[in-house]
Amino acid sequence: MPVEDRLIIRSEKAADARAIFSLTAAAFLGHPHSQQTEHLIVDALREAGVLSLSLVAEQKGALVGHVALSPVGIADGSPEWYGLGPVSVLPACQGRGVGTALIAEGLARLQAAGALGCVVLGEPAYYGRFGFTHQPGLVLDGVPPDYFLAQPFGAHLAQGVVHYHAAFAARRP
Repeated sequence: MPVEDRLIIRSEKAADARAIFSLTAAAFLGHPHSQQTEHLIVDALREAGVLSLSLVAEQKGALVGHVALSPVGIADGSPEWYGLGPVSVLPACQGRGVGTALIAEGLARLQAAGALGCVVLGEPAYYGRFGFTHQPGLVLDGVPPDYFLAQPFGAHLAQGVVHYHAAFAARRP
């Protein structure tokens, strides 16, 4: 692969916000399990100052993917747990490992920063590749339990209802 074709994963820069908004909207356009608000959620997380980790995938000088990680609250008070998502990849680049690279790097950076675990709402077969599993002690209200997955980064597994930041309630104007 030529150097210019190489996928680069890096932290978001302020100048990336508009491109992240557009690529996230495009990534979820027409997706059957989307309310078409993921791009609004990312902006709301950023505006609230709770976008703990925002990574982009860049190829040939253009952004082709993005992953957001933000803190979640857990009923037992466990600190340092995060929610993975939204994960966005431009439609033309889906199925090429961009999402996989973003998720792997995001989880590695969370662990290196001392996070205790991460949760995700998603397809078990896909997220299981990264170590996510269904944990009966962690619940997201209104979601089928098999699709709410967790990955503890140590021996302690948080317990209780999980609450995402209010930014996840972002709606189209």
